[in-house]
Amino acid sequence: MNERTRELPGVTIHESAWVDSPVSVGEGTKIWHFCHVQPGAKIGKNCTLGQNVNIANDVVIGDNVKIQNNVSVYTGCIIEDDVFLGPSCVLTNVTNPRSQVNRRSVYEKTLIRRGVSIGANATIVCGIELGRYCFIAAGSVVTRTVPDYALMVGSPARQKGWMSRHGHKLTDADADGVMHCPESGLRYVEKGGQVKCLDVDEDDPLPPDLTHGEKSYRKFR
Repeated sequence: MNERTRELPGVTIHESAWVDSPVSVGEGTKIWHFCHVQPGAKIGKNCTLGQNVNIANDVVIGDNVKIQNNVSVYTGCIIEDDVFLGPSCVLTNVTNPRSQVNRRSVYEKTLIRRGVSIGANATIVCGIELGRYCFIAAGSVVTRTVPDYALMVGSPARQKGWMSRHGHKLTDADADGVMHCPESGLRYVEKGGQVKCLDVDEDDPLPPDLTHGEKSYRKFR
């Protein structure tokens, strides 16, 4: 077991993982097999780092973030609360990398806002912002800033609709301009190319009765 584990009470660290010092890791976070957390990283509470995850220097990660296997989060990335990073998705921090040119002083910022989901093997080109609760489909390549709740698909990724906080494509707007989540029933409206939830503020947690899924995604298709 890494001796530095003693400096992180309430954190689970697998014996094969390595956590450098100094870092900040919140209580309840789990760091699994073959992970590496580098100096200066800040990780919030109740996060999960799956097998073979690398967190680079000075990365900032919020609470309740789930990072699946084989993901590297590079310097310049800021990840807010409740984000899901799917297996082997790719983040970057230099738009025009060259092995002969050292650009460590100009790493580009990528901001992943609250509640974002990034699918397996998707690629996020650096220097952009992923809006709250947007959904990046598996294998997509995102090259531009994405609005809140947008569903992004393809290479390069293009918007194919809007997604609810429960990860379902929103219904077409009714006569009052309201879209509904088929699982939760929460109501959403679009105005000026931006979507807002009418029932729960984007900065508030979901009500307890809406935090457990009982049916698979395909049941709602």
